Amino acid sequence: MRPLRNGFRGALTVAALALPLVLSACGDKSATPAGGGGRAGAPSPTATGPAQPAERWAPEPGFTRDAFSNPTTIDNTWFPLRPGTQYIYEGQTVEDGERTPHRVVFTVTDLTKVVDGVRSVVVWDRDYTAGVLTEAELAFFAQADDGNVWHFGQYPEEYEDGKVVGAPAWISGVQGAQAGITIKADPKPGSPSYSQGWGPEVDWTDRARVHQVGQRTCVRAGCYDNVLVTDETSREEPNAHQYKYYAPGVGNVRVGFGGADPTQETLELVTVKRLDAQALAQARAEALKLEKSAYATSKDVYGATSPCQPAPVAKPVRMATHHAGRRVLPSASKTAPGGRACTSGAAQVRSSGRHASDSRAPLTDSASAARGPHGPPPCARSTGAVRR
Repeated sequence: MRPLRNGFRGALTVAALALPLVLSACGDKSATPAGGGGRAGAPSPTATGPAQPAERWAPEPGFTRDAFSNPTTIDNTWFPLRPGTQYIYEGQTVEDGERTPHRVVFTVTDLTKVVDGVRSVVVWDRDYTAGVLTEAELAFFAQADDGNVWHFGQYPEEYEDGKVVGAPAWISGVQGAQAGITIKADPKPGSPSYSQGWGPEVDWTDRARVHQVGQRTCVRAGCYDNVLVTDETSREEPNAHQYKYYAPGVGNVRVGFGGADPTQETLELVTVKRLDAQALAQARAEALKLEKSAYATSKDVYGATSPCQPAPVAKPVRMATHHAGRRVLPSASKTAPGGRACTSGAAQVRSSGRHASDSRAPLTDSASAARGPHGPPPCARSTGAVRR
């Protein structure tokens, strides 16, 4: 999947065909353009703001490896990637003229990979169309010291009848590809667009700009306030728009469309959960299996990279969380005898990206009954990993 972009573009003329959701469940007062299907969906491309200037189809300037001193701690409030977190999205797309169910499973593994000199977090992503796996992907992200999250490339495998029929990989530093910014730490309306990666050999030329801020949207996982909406386009399809909704502390919660694209893709977050040790180990094994295939299939591109590795174990430290351009230090944690980390309730809520007043659905996992409604109990066994 093009990290929550793979074919998620569509036309405004099919709003009535979008997901059958109920606006009244949220009391949403924002506009409901194409792809929203009743709840707050993708905004109209002409809903707010002046006409945008012509896009500059080029790599993002300013990339330097020195800007990534702690790249695998991705705590950007709009796109947090904590290892062991899994996001599940469901929606629809148009296939052969008919609307078809679509499902995306986005898993943050505990693997890392050095790409273009920067150690990145490895995401394992799967796309299902009408219940059939049609694409699996490895994608690589790293956070710069200013809080911006960069995308360093991806290896997708496309399937038909269970066989690989395509693998349009792009990797920063290989064949003219260059990393781009997935999301900024302090997105501002009216700011210039930014490249989300540059892989011209496979027509990856996506750019994004801030479209709206302070929005409210409701999806099956819950209702979210202070939502950021970005507008993405590409050089190959400049009139097709994809709208992504980012909830603070959660990440991408909705995908909508605008413009003139026959895919008419919509997605919404159904659940976000923490994997237990067994499920995380299985995800790691599947990601490594996909990497093995990548080395055999994409020798000229993926073959130029070093193998994935387990994430380095870090000692618990006080880390600053990037929140809309501000760095906020969480309260210090204490360690109880037996290696159990004791954290204040306020710090637990902050580390999970939720607040007590939120109406959004809680994070879930196989131990949810023991964790309670706002995350882990006051003392949770320390894993040695840095918590955001």
